[in-house]
Amino acid sequence: MNLVSIRTPKTFNMFFTKSDASVASAVGTVRRPPNVSLLDYEIELALVFRRPIRSPAAVTPETLKDYVFAATIANDISARDVQIPQTQFFKGKSYRGFCPLGPWLTVLEPQDFALIDNLDLRLAVNGEVRQHDSTANLVFKPAETISELSTFADIAPGDVLLTGTPSGCALRVPRPMVRRIFQLLPEGKLWELFVSSQRRRPEYLKPGDRMTATIRSVDGRLDLGEQKITVA
Repeated sequence: MNLVSIRTPKTFNMFFTKSDASVASAVGTVRRPPNVSLLDYEIELALVFRRPIRSPAAVTPETLKDYVFAATIANDISARDVQIPQTQFFKGKSYRGFCPLGPWLTVLEPQDFALIDNLDLRLAVNGEVRQHDSTANLVFKPAETISELSTFADIAPGDVLLTGTPSGCALRVPRPMVRRIFQLLPEGKLWELFVSSQRRRPEYLKPGDRMTATIRSVDGRLDLGEQKITVA
């Protein structure tokens, strides 16, 4: 799976995986692990592969339909106090239930692919919109992401690609000057201060919080439904 920050200049695409155990229903609960205090959300358009890819492929917006079968909503739930201090993307994003998918697996017709790069993404917590943007603002579009992924990884039918998340997550990266000061500290103290400062942000998910997520085209021709997840 692939995370691409929206509206943030990037030189390189960022690739990482989530465990199969993270996949969960789009309607239900996600349990915050006892060791996690910085639980975050990331709405993403998820694409399901149609065919195997076992060698580099030059995918274009016009040929995307040859590689992608369906689309759905994903929430790349993340334990930031595991992911960042431990430099463990896989672990911090792979706890059980950390990837709700759905509610629908929308099979894409050929004409639907023209809408992929102009979909409205919206995630709210307790009715407050936290993330709202368009796939038009993805730094790396699905076709070029799949092209790059194919240069180093085999892809099987049914594999799922998460294509990127908008701004608005609970995580806030310290300002450059603060980061430079932090880098002068012993590693243990650095991460202690990081976690302490992040815990003061009320946006992190708490038990009882209710997340809703939608992805649809502006004209309503392509609507992927609505996720409804409660934090337990």
